[in-house]
Amino acid sequence: MAPSPVGRITRGTTGANRLRRVDRWIARHPALRRTGDPLVVDLGFGASIVTALELEARLRRARPDVEVLGLEIDPARVASARAQLAAVRAGATSFAPDTQVRAELGGFEIPLPGDRRPSVIRAFNVLRQYEETAVPDAWSRMASRLAPRGVLVEGTCDEIGRVATWVAIGEDAVPTTLTVALRLAGLEHPSIAAERLPKALIHHNVPGEPVHAFLSALDREWERAAGLSAFGPVQRWRGALEAMSARWPLRDRSRWRLGEVTVPWGAVAPAT
Repeated sequence: MAPSPVGRITRGTTGANRLRRVDRWIARHPALRRTGDPLVVDLGFGASIVTALELEARLRRARPDVEVLGLEIDPARVASARAQLAAVRAGATSFAPDTQVRAELGGFEIPLPGDRRPSVIRAFNVLRQYEETAVPDAWSRMASRLAPRGVLVEGTCDEIGRVATWVAIGEDAVPTTLTVALRLAGLEHPSIAAERLPKALIHHNVPGEPVHAFLSALDREWERAAGLSAFGPVQRWRGALEAMSARWPLRDRSRWRLGEVTVPWGAVAPAT
């Protein structure tokens, strides 16, 4: 008998286009582009496998040979996902009939046959219901299954994907970066991201903690850049990040136009 999947059943909330921001980020990551085996795991796809289908559609533009494995610990969700995939292959949906997506039972142990290992694991909105103390073990279990130079992308977003944050974690289970991605049109304060911080950070958004200092600085510079609003929210965002970069080690400047900002994990890691 196969061992039981490791983890808890999530609420299963999902929705079309919800994970577009992190999908775009994964699509340009070296872990996907340079691997010889572009296997990507979508851990905890929820009540519908639509986000795994969208992930495959976005990634195949960068890697036409990509495969996506959706994992769920709820057998009923796996059965439902397989029915959805049958409809896709029958040409009854907007997704390509030759989509390389499958659904299997599994959790943090990332069950795969033989010695195959994924180049990317996306675990979104999975750890929100856990205690913070459970995060290191979950990271370690998932990261241990990665291919060499692979990446675990663990994060959270709001219900419609306008606010998202995620941590990139290497095969050694050590986090490397935090990314904040926001819809800039209509944005009042970038610190809205605090509501969707990964579990490892969300309880540390208090004075004295690095992540609080980071989000506070982001708010301040966003306010100071208000004069650039006449040129659009992207210019205002860029102006805010240019000012922040004098004091913060911001990365991926080319991604700023998408409403993203990435910092090394060490700049925001919990102090306590």
